[in-house]
Amino acid sequence: MAANFISRELDLWAYMKGVTLDFSRPGKPTDNAFIESFNGKECLNAHWFMSLDDAVRKCEAWRRDYNEVRPHSAIENKSPISLMLASAAHGPP
Repeated sequence: MAANFISRELDLWAYMKGVTLDFSRPGKPTDNAFIESFNGKECLNAHWFMSLDDAVRKCEAWRRDYNEVRPHSAIENKSPISLMLASAAHGPP
């Protein structure tokens, strides 16, 4: 019931703002792999965005934390930037 209400509100908001809504086909996340990848991240699940500027700030802070601070198990619990800096320090192969 709540999802239907939200859908109607979104549709009305888009109409009033002149925004065309374009959805991925159900079950076809590869229609827009970048967005589907980002949607799975904690940033969108953890934050409410009050404006576009607010979204930009929060997403940039999340991106920096994800790439520069947070350890990743796939790369020996290092941050991606530390791996990149270590690689650059050794020069080209």
